[in-house]
Amino acid sequence: MSGEDRTLERARATWQDPARPVEERVEALLDVMTTTEKVAQLGSTWHRDAGTSAPDDDGPADEPDHGDVAPMTTAFGDVQDWEVLRTVGIGHLTRPFGTRPTDPRPGVAALAARQQDLLVHSRLGIPAIAHEECLTGFTTLGATVHPTPLALAATFDPAHAHAIASRIGADLRAVDVHQALSPVLDVVGDPRWGRTEETFGAAPYLVATMATAYVRGLEGQGVVATLKHFAGHAASRAGRNHAPVSIGPRELADVHLPPFEMALRLGGARSVMNSYADLDGVPPAIDRWLLTDLLRDRWGFAGTVVSDYGAIGFLVDMHRVARDLGEAADLALAAGIDVELPESHGYDAALVDRVERGEVEPGLVDRSVRRVLRQKAELGLLDDDWTPRTDTDVDLDAPANRDLARTAARASLVLLANDGILPVTAPPARVAVVGPGADDPSAFLGCYSFPNHVLAQHPELGLGIPVDSVLAGLRAQWPDIAVDHVRGCQITDDLDAASDGDPLADERDRAVSAVAAADLGVLVVADQPGMFGRGTSGEGNDATDLRLPGRQADLADRVLATDTPVVVVVVSGRPYAMGAVADRAAAVVQAFLPGAEGGHAIAELLAGVVEPMGRLPIQVPRDPGGQPASHRHPVLGEAGLGISSADVVPAFPFGHGLSWTTFDLTEPAVSGDTMPTDGEVEVACTVTNTGDRPGSEVVQVYLDDPVAEVARPVRDLLGYARVALEPGGSARVTFTVHADRFAYTGRAGDRIVDPGEVRLHLGRSAGDLPLVATVMVTGVTRTVRPDRVLTTPATVVPAAG
Repeated sequence: MSGEDRTLERARATWQDPARPVEERVEALLDVMTTTEKVAQLGSTWHRDAGTSAPDDDGPADEPDHGDVAPMTTAFGDVQDWEVLRTVGIGHLTRPFGTRPTDPRPGVAALAARQQDLLVHSRLGIPAIAHEECLTGFTTLGATVHPTPLALAATFDPAHAHAIASRIGADLRAVDVHQALSPVLDVVGDPRWGRTEETFGAAPYLVATMATAYVRGLEGQGVVATLKHFAGHAASRAGRNHAPVSIGPRELADVHLPPFEMALRLGGARSVMNSYADLDGVPPAIDRWLLTDLLRDRWGFAGTVVSDYGAIGFLVDMHRVARDLGEAADLALAAGIDVELPESHGYDAALVDRVERGEVEPGLVDRSVRRVLRQKAELGLLDDDWTPRTDTDVDLDAPANRDLARTAARASLVLLANDGILPVTAPPARVAVVGPGADDPSAFLGCYSFPNHVLAQHPELGLGIPVDSVLAGLRAQWPDIAVDHVRGCQITDDLDAASDGDPLADERDRAVSAVAAADLGVLVVADQPGMFGRGTSGEGNDATDLRLPGRQADLADRVLATDTPVVVVVVSGRPYAMGAVADRAAAVVQAFLPGAEGGHAIAELLAGVVEPMGRLPIQVPRDPGGQPASHRHPVLGEAGLGISSADVVPAFPFGHGLSWTTFDLTEPAVSGDTMPTDGEVEVACTVTNTGDRPGSEVVQVYLDDPVAEVARPVRDLLGYARVALEPGGSARVTFTVHADRFAYTGRAGDRIVDPGEVRLHLGRSAGDLPLVATVMVTGVTRTVRPDRVLTTPATVVPAAG
């Protein structure tokens, strides 16, 4: 054995020993790596050169067909040569289960073969990290599709996000996947943005708490959670995908960064993904301040930063801040991008050459390689006894998964309006169920669900899992009555119909006639989730306004003009204008893509089997224009000031949601009239169920800071608490609010708490705040520390008796 071989074996004994400190193991491995091997760990490969593996098929078909499962996949370059890659190693394996249809067992075997190749054919034998998407469940064939993040946010209950993410994490680990490209922490500014469905809504605190729970669920199963899209992605101009973001540093700091801060500090996320959209002209992929100064130096993040798919190449073609891929890679590496996804076209052999010629600082490569190797050590991939899983008996659509999906779907449904017609506990003799969403179960599933994300390219496979429609759910609830169905129109009917006129006009006439002849009408309007123009909601499916898609608004207008009472169910990935609907419908229910169990959950709600528990995570507009508009605005954003003819008063405000019962909020109190700028105060109220049915209320507390260094929102969500009560029952809800929760970015750019009066509003929504407590903050202006308090804990104490 040569001296070089002996050195390698001594190093191997160290890096493969799980009893040694991680840093020691990483350094031992780094010391024996060549530049080529180091750069390989910063790359990834996407096995896109094989076609469909249908269920029960152990091998790929002959023809390639990966579909557009990421933006502009044709810009990613040629598929890499695995025979070459396996000899030097690779950082990540991209979506081994989520690119084409494959069942778990052959998928695990194929992934194991790749990992075994790396163990056997590379000098160092370092396995790769396998990553997958999981926004609405594990994005693979046959996996349960859970409610979208926007639907989870509507539960106003982080426990649902935690439970579902934990289950997803367990399924990922059962097939040897190590990293999840979820959750999305973007705060919606303009709901015309197609990716609204992927977010946890429009309030930074709601987004932060829901996303942190999701992260804890994944990380608790040993799966690396990836926070995206860092940062400001949802603030793009006109709500357009990838469009420039023109917000200032204050809005970035106070609106878009806090969810990431909480998910890192309190959730323990180990990876972050950059945003595609430029921030005031600077793409985040080359923003050292964002990726290093803030993320690492100020927040103390020690994990990996991965590029969004193709983001390094986009620096050349989309942002035009680099002459070629080589320069783009150098800029990204220096800024803090550790791993290039989904394939290595910038972090490649050319980067190795530039390092060896002295054009790129070797320390930059070493810095990122350390982070990748540290993560692999934490995952057990460097242990001497690690072997790839070769088989699995996991059921990705197990009953336990379905139970969680049904429970969350029920909790996510928002009763927006009700004249008393709901619940329909004693159905009439004839019900007409109409609308394009009534018998289309794919409308319940988010754009990143496998059925809409990949199986749209494989219609012969259907949805891959059982999904019942609203129509099927209602027929199950009301088996003894006549439930008629007419679609009425398609989700995406072309408003500029062909020269032969409107081919579906007769179908709309029949739908209207069916409702007119019925005792009760149920109109289900819907989005079609999809990708890049294949739908009305989802990535790349942005809207120019918030009218219902296609001819659905016309169908609604005609159905609501009948004398039959009509319940309108909106199944959508964004809020749509409800001004023309809300005052004419007998009831309105909002379902933000509630997942595979959504059809039955909606039917149960209408039939009164379950209570409506959801609250709006984003306001519902009255009119289709006037966007962006938000509940979180300063005084000059208010409607009715007489300074603008545009009416942006929402049809239903943020946080709104009705129940079968009624609640009163009374007896507001604070623990003290004053508090120092580093103190805390308790604000409380009593909530009472004043109706005759059990129910739950979500008590919300909002901040109003009437005098500050800068213009501040007139209402900013500080905390929330769900309270379940029997008829006549009461509970005392107490929020503990630290002064750090009043902090904002002042004129000098520091996050401060300053003295003065603050108002704490308590209520049911941003538009229904009957209680207010005033506190005087005293002392000197204080700059808050990086370890500032991020949460507003709540306690609920039932009244005696």
